[in-house]
Amino acid sequence: MRIEIKSSDRLGISQEILSVFSSNAWNLKAIEVETSFTYVHIENVEVTLMKVHQKLEGIVGIIRCREISAMPSEKREKHLLTLLARIPDPIIDIDEVGNILTFNQATQKLLPENLSSAVGLPIKRFVNCSLHSLLKDKDHNISLTFNGQPFMADISPVYSDEKVSGAVISLRSINQLGRQISLMQSSKDAILDNIIGKSEKFKLIISQTLRFADLDLPVLISGETGTGKELIARALHQASKRKEAPFLTINCAALPEQLLESELFGYEPGAFTGAAKGGKPGLFELAHGGTVFLDEIAEMSIYLQAKLLRFLQDFSYRRLGGTKELTANIKVISATHQDLKSLIEQKLFREDLFYRLNVLKLSLPSLNKRIDDIPLLVEYFVNNAAKQVGQNKPVISPEALALLQEYKWPGNIRQLENAVFRLVALNDKAMIQGDDVETLLYGQELRKEELPLVNEFLDIQDWSSAQEHFERKLLMELYPLYPSTRKLAERLKVSHNKIAMKLRAYNIVEAV
Repeated sequence: MRIEIKSSDRLGISQEILSVFSSNAWNLKAIEVETSFTYVHIENVEVTLMKVHQKLEGIVGIIRCREISAMPSEKREKHLLTLLARIPDPIIDIDEVGNILTFNQATQKLLPENLSSAVGLPIKRFVNCSLHSLLKDKDHNISLTFNGQPFMADISPVYSDEKVSGAVISLRSINQLGRQISLMQSSKDAILDNIIGKSEKFKLIISQTLRFADLDLPVLISGETGTGKELIARALHQASKRKEAPFLTINCAALPEQLLESELFGYEPGAFTGAAKGGKPGLFELAHGGTVFLDEIAEMSIYLQAKLLRFLQDFSYRRLGGTKELTANIKVISATHQDLKSLIEQKLFREDLFYRLNVLKLSLPSLNKRIDDIPLLVEYFVNNAAKQVGQNKPVISPEALALLQEYKWPGNIRQLENAVFRLVALNDKAMIQGDDVETLLYGQELRKEELPLVNEFLDIQDWSSAQEHFERKLLMELYPLYPSTRKLAERLKVSHNKIAMKLRAYNIVEAV
C-alpha cells in the first residue's frame, strides 16, 4: 500500500512520522519526502489506511492521509519510460563499467529472441567497440554494430561528482541516416512536374524514364553539360518503388580517388590517416533499399572502376580497412557528358564496366535540338526568377523570345536558366525587349552574326589589348562547355589558378 501524508512544513515532523512506523513495526519498502508531503510504501498486508491515520493523529501538523496508486518516483519513471517508448531510435543507458542500466522498447526489438531483458548485462556483449570508445568526457558519435546490425551511435556522457559515471547511447540506423541525407539533398516538389517540355524528343525521354523507373536495373544517362541529367535521375527514383528510400548523389569528378573510394564504400576506424575514429558508412551503405546516382562517371579512375565493377556483380563490398563482407540493395544510375566508347578505345574506361552500367540508356538532347521547348522553359524560369528577386513578373517580348530561341545555348538548360535570371534581375521595365537579350548574349556591340570579322579588331590599340580581347572571347566561348575552373584548365592545359584569375579579371563568370 502506498500512502500520501500531508502535513505542515514543520522541522522534525518527518522524523516523528518515521518513529510511528518504526514503533508499529510496519515494513517500509520506500519513503520519499517533499515539502509538506511524506510518501510511504508499506508492504504489510494487514495495515489499513484508517489504522495509519489513527496512529499519526497524535503528531502535531498532520493534515490528512490518503492512498495513492504510485510513489512520485514511480510516476516519473513511468512517464520517462512512456516518453522513451515513443522515441523510434534505440536508446541505452550504461554505467561507468559498461553495464546496461535501462533501455527503451526500440532497443528491446534488437535483442536476441531468447533474451527478455538486457538490464545488468555488459554492453560489450552486444557491440563491436571498446568500452573506452563509449565512455568519453564529451559528446561524440561513432559507427558500431549492435547485435550484428550497423548503426551510427550518438553518445552523451553522464557525470557524477564531476566524473564520467556512465553514458547515454542513441542509435541511428544507417538506412534512416541515408533517408535524412536524401531529404537534405532533395526538393520536396514532384520532380516530374519540374521537367518541362512538349517536343517529340522530350516526350520520348519522359516515356522512357517512366518505363525504366519500374525496372530494377542500372541506367546510364548521357547528355551535354546542363541538359538535366540529375533531374532525370531523381525522376527515375521518384517514379520507382524505391521512392520512400534514400536517393544519394555523388559527383565522381569532384573528389580525388582515395576520398571518392571512402565516400562510396565507407571505412573502418583507423583505416587511413585522418579517418574518423569511429569509422564512417559509405554511400552504398547509407542508400540501402534506395538509389545511388554517380554523376560524371567517366571521371572515375581505372582502380575505382574495377572496385565498382566488383560491387555491381553481386552488390557486396567491404569498407576500407574492413574484413566484413557487406551487401547493399540499391539501384545504380550513372551519368556522363563524355563519349564512353571513345574513352574505352583510349583505355581510359573499362569496357566491362560500361556494359554493366549501360543496361538501360537515356540520351538527353541538347537544348538547341529542343527549340520548341524554349518558350515553356523561359516562362518557367521567368516566374521563378521574379519570385526570387521579389518583383513583378515581366513580359518577354516576341523579339526577345525569338532571340532566345535562335541562340545556340552551349551550356544548355542551365545556361538558359542563368541567362533568364539575369534578364529578370536587371530588368526595371514591364517588358523584356530584344535589345536586353542582345546586350546580355552578345555584349554592347552588334549581334554576333552581324559583326563582320574585319571589324572585330578595329578598336584594338596594341598587342596587349589584342591578347586580352582574344582571351576574353576564348573563355566566353568555352566556359559554358566546361563550367568549372578545373575542367576549363584541363581543356586548355593550364593551371587551375590561371583560369580562375582570368575568369575574375574578365568577369566571365558573371557574363556567361
